[in-house]
Amino acid sequence: MKSYLRTHVAAAFLLMPVAATIMALPLAAQAQPAATPEVEAFEVTSDGGLRPGAQLKFKVEGTPRAQASIRIRGVERNIPLREVARGVYVGRYTVSRNDRISEDSAIRAMIRLRNRTAVASYTFPEDIARAQAGVRPPGPAVPPPVAVAPLKIERFSIAPVDRIEPGAELKFSLAGVPGANVDFDIPGVAQNVPMREVRPGVYEGSYTVKRLDNLAPSRPIVATMRLADRTVTQALTQPLIADARPPVIRHLSPREGETIVGRGATVSGTFDDAGGLGVDPKSVRIRLSGRDVTAQTQITPQHFTYRADLPAGRHTVDVAASDLAGNAVRRSWSFDVAASVAAIPVTVPLQVTSHANNAQVSGSSTVIQGRTAPGAFVDVKVSATASLVGLFGVSQPVSAQRVQADGNGNFSFSFTPQLPLPGTRYEVTLVSTRGDVRAESTLVLFQRQG
Repeated sequence: MKSYLRTHVAAAFLLMPVAATIMALPLAAQAQPAATPEVEAFEVTSDGGLRPGAQLKFKVEGTPRAQASIRIRGVERNIPLREVARGVYVGRYTVSRNDRISEDSAIRAMIRLRNRTAVASYTFPEDIARAQAGVRPPGPAVPPPVAVAPLKIERFSIAPVDRIEPGAELKFSLAGVPGANVDFDIPGVAQNVPMREVRPGVYEGSYTVKRLDNLAPSRPIVATMRLADRTVTQALTQPLIADARPPVIRHLSPREGETIVGRGATVSGTFDDAGGLGVDPKSVRIRLSGRDVTAQTQITPQHFTYRADLPAGRHTVDVAASDLAGNAVRRSWSFDVAASVAAIPVTVPLQVTSHANNAQVSGSSTVIQGRTAPGAFVDVKVSATASLVGLFGVSQPVSAQRVQADGNGNFSFSFTPQLPLPGTRYEVTLVSTRGDVRAESTLVLFQRQG
């Protein structure tokens, strides 16, 4: 029994120094000095130098889990920083008008941990100092501008056809910059017809004429090229038809050798370019008795009309024109002007009183009124020349009739077109007969557009 107690007591005495050692370790640790904070890196940037309103941004790297701040000479207060990552502190400050900061002002970055503080001194970097002095800091190198090729259509052309008729294929070609989107418009017929790039910068497209296409050869076909936000257009100046025939000037008024009364005289005629491209109004020149009256004349691709009071005597009219293909025409004729009705040779009078020559009519029934010798018979023929594709210059009969004037010489008749297409030309031929004396007259009317 004594041996047992002695063993345990000895063991207890052997353990006592070890316990004392273990208990002393925390006391030794508490007696060690606290860790010293450090400022490892500093960075400051500005969006406007050091001028009032400029914003300064700070970044300090150092001991983590501490308190960081910035002190600038000329600023009355410290600028606190916050830790955004382990040991990384950021903050910002807007320069006020009360601050007295210069490019030489010292900057102190401070990190405080418990009762110890680390301080590092800096100055403003050169770029901020130069900005403050009014010198713009050198920015990143700006590459020279890339030259952009101008968007340009070099050529827009067509392979001319012998005749524009249903089923005819119009083939267009365009040369310009490569990689663009290209289409063309045929006014009143088709819009945005695409053209395909067959090789770099060369585009081709086509359109097949339909039976009811109202294609006016005088209206330009326009191509459009688009690349990014740029657009360029060009009108087709080349004729659609391989036109080698000149136009014809018809339905002259007054007629060759006719005698009229000079007051309110009308000199007119029509242009007929059957199967061609039509007359270019800018090419028309009209001279009356040697005097150029073009500027005072109403001119369209279909007709011309000049009105004036003419002195008695013989007058000569000279008309020159060209179609859009460059084919020229010229015609001259003469007529006489009498001072009064009594001076006009005896004949059967014939006059249309309801419509002027080259007037426009609607698509419904058209009533024509006139005056001739009392009881005279008037033979009337009406033909229509449509502007429909495939029917250029082809006359279609509309009406043929005979009417008789009443006791006062008044007469009237009407006609209704079967297919009233805009731009259709109606030629009304009148022949008045009484006994062996007769008179002829021609009236030209046009179907109103739209």
